[in-house]
Amino acid sequence: MRVAVYVRVSTQQQTQTQTIEQQIESLRTHCQTHGWEWQDQHVFRDDGYSGASLKRPGLDRLRDQVALANFDLVVITAPDRLARKYVHQLLLIEEFEKGGCQVAFVDRPMSQDPHDQLLLQIRGVVAEYERNLITERMRRGRHQKYRAGTLLPWSSPPYGYGVDPARPRDPAGVRLDEVKAALVAEMFSSYEQEGQTLRGLAKYLTDLGIRGPRGSTHWSDSTIRGILTNPVYIGTVYAGRNHYRPARQRISPLKPVGGGNGSLDRLPPEEWIVVAQIPPIVSQEQFDLVQAKLKQNQSYASRNNKAHQYLLRAMVSCGLCQLACLGRCTNTGHQYYACKGKLSLLQSARTEKCPSRFVPVEQLDKLVWTDVCAVLQHPEVLRHALEQAQAGQWLPQELQARRENVRKASVSLLHQVERLTEAYLAGILPLEEYKRRRHELEQKQAALANQMRQIEASANQQIELAGVARSMEAFCQRVSQGLEQASFEQKRQLVELLIDRVVVTGEEVEIRYVIPTSSSSEHTRFCHLRADYFQPQRQQEIADDVFLRCPALRVGLGKFDCIHC
Repeated sequence: MRVAVYVRVSTQQQTQTQTIEQQIESLRTHCQTHGWEWQDQHVFRDDGYSGASLKRPGLDRLRDQVALANFDLVVITAPDRLARKYVHQLLLIEEFEKGGCQVAFVDRPMSQDPHDQLLLQIRGVVAEYERNLITERMRRGRHQKYRAGTLLPWSSPPYGYGVDPARPRDPAGVRLDEVKAALVAEMFSSYEQEGQTLRGLAKYLTDLGIRGPRGSTHWSDSTIRGILTNPVYIGTVYAGRNHYRPARQRISPLKPVGGGNGSLDRLPPEEWIVVAQIPPIVSQEQFDLVQAKLKQNQSYASRNNKAHQYLLRAMVSCGLCQLACLGRCTNTGHQYYACKGKLSLLQSARTEKCPSRFVPVEQLDKLVWTDVCAVLQHPEVLRHALEQAQAGQWLPQELQARRENVRKASVSLLHQVERLTEAYLAGILPLEEYKRRRHELEQKQAALANQMRQIEASANQQIELAGVARSMEAFCQRVSQGLEQASFEQKRQLVELLIDRVVVTGEEVEIRYVIPTSSSSEHTRFCHLRADYFQPQRQQEIADDVFLRCPALRVGLGKFDCIHC
């Protein structure tokens, strides 16, 4: 029997106290007692990972191995080591069983008996409740200490301040760093001056070689803004100024889904918690003047300037550095799509500029619009893409052959079970050996049943394919009638509906289309649905029911003449 072992601890403190080694030793003894072979490379461990999340490197590797049918059994000390949430426990156990792998818990062996299953459910619910209870108690405890003025809400002090190394979270130990505090005061005074900007101030500090809050000599606009908007510099420490919001979109349209980081939303000032009073660096009047200027300048930001028309506004990406491209107009009236990686280093944390060329707006817009018209006027291209995207490369006869092979294998396993039973009844096999062999055959039968369900789903998809294709062809016929007379607003609406991204790499232009596959999705812009990517139950619906994603349906090649390159 091929046996895998999974161990987990939640905190680094638990890791240091050897609790994970204790789990391994307990599991090793359990395996030796049952005569199972122990191999160190089959131990999957997560040191310092919470059981409330399924995103764990050791668990991911175990799930990959189980999916490849490399194990027959996974041994774990307790259900809460597998996951803290009951729903996650059920999901993992069901996933392992589909892969022909059983799950065994050392401290309380589980079976298919209803009482054991009920106990497993109760323990999962209790573990989830316990974790939520601990989290809530810790949150309330922190807030009580904030209100009592005994705990600072910092992981590190703001620029310009220092703390007592022995008591870094004690408000009584906050002191001014004279050199940095003087620099902060100079930043407020300088920004108040007429014509001074965040970028100008960042350039000035960078040229002086002054190190920033994180030790870098590179200052950016966002770093300066963070300092100028922090109310700690008027002498008041606040807690609860921001609320964490989980990621709602991709980091980049060209990067995989799910890699986005969360962000902080600013809460209303009346919800802030006053922690302590510390030595101020600037006055309230000066701080208010700076906030007013920041708010006024924000309205003049280039992102709020829509004086020029760009057919592909916010839809172009650079194929070299994966960043988005911005529309810009020169003093001479030339319009370009320029990669954000070509911006000044003061505006980003990048160490070097992107080598991509400026892309003339007129040429790229014309190229993309011509390709859109060609796609709509030739719906057979869409039919072919739909067959590849939704039905894969399988032909109907191949599906029939796979179905027949699985059927034959199922019949063969059924005959093996019958012969095994006859051997047991004839006294050739002992009971334990009969149970072991029968269990192995039943696992193989379950795997074949899963394969048959997948094949049937593919066959049903073939049947539905024709109806979806007809719906798309009807959509193309309706839309293509007025392409020649379309206004800029109409073109823009159609481009937003049909294109997810335009990727420019040198002289190559890749247009990533998204085609509505139902009448209900003809009025919904695809990129608005990116928020749903972070909900697993919606991913398949978006991929199959709402739009047909064609990552490389058409590739247009064009040579761009750029007077700036």
